[in-house]
Amino acid sequence: MTTMQPIKRQTLTSAVTESLRQRILSGEFPDGQQLRQEALSNEYGVSRVPVREALRQLEAEGLIQIIDHKGALVSKLSLEDVLELLEIRAMLEGSVLKAAIPCHTKADHDLAQQTLREFEQALRNNDVRHWGELNSRFHLALYRAAKRPNTLALIEQLHNKTDRYTRMQILFTRTMERAHEEHSKLLELSRQGKADEASEFIRFHILSAGHALEDYLRNQTQQNALS
Repeated sequence: MTTMQPIKRQTLTSAVTESLRQRILSGEFPDGQQLRQEALSNEYGVSRVPVREALRQLEAEGLIQIIDHKGALVSKLSLEDVLELLEIRAMLEGSVLKAAIPCHTKADHDLAQQTLREFEQALRNNDVRHWGELNSRFHLALYRAAKRPNTLALIEQLHNKTDRYTRMQILFTRTMERAHEEHSKLLELSRQGKADEASEFIRFHILSAGHALEDYLRNQTQQNALS
């Protein structure tokens, strides 16, 4: 386990929560791993209180489960769970993007373009750890103009829950170029003000990623059964 520097900030709970979230999403803490409060408090150099509050926040986000007599465990999603979450994402994101596009400014498009450049660079460098984060940042940059904070909070939680699987889908199905092309098209539709077309395309973009992941995992299962 990576040794962390003690956190010296007033917002200890927020800092611990963000750190643990990133370590889960990056795969440092794999599915099913137990997160012990005492060990984490020692590692971060804080009391158990901010660690306990951070774990509660991560449980609310669906990244961990707190189980009696077992404590906090990193959540493990079934393929069916992942596909369901992607379907929810497709519905919410299609709706919020349609509402956002008529309100877009040049600054919104510039931010999305800059994030897309960073994402493209991360894809080229095989920087797997940051793929999910940049993917989420790009999408949210196009949605914020809708001014629907509660919907955006739900979308961000869904992105966090599916982050590991987004990275897995891009990595194992070798769809780096396709991901970049689809994001570029999405941004262009937004610039052109084509709200209906962009809304349909974002649904296709999200659901097709789910289908690619599903095909890959089912093929892997079949190959493992034959070996």
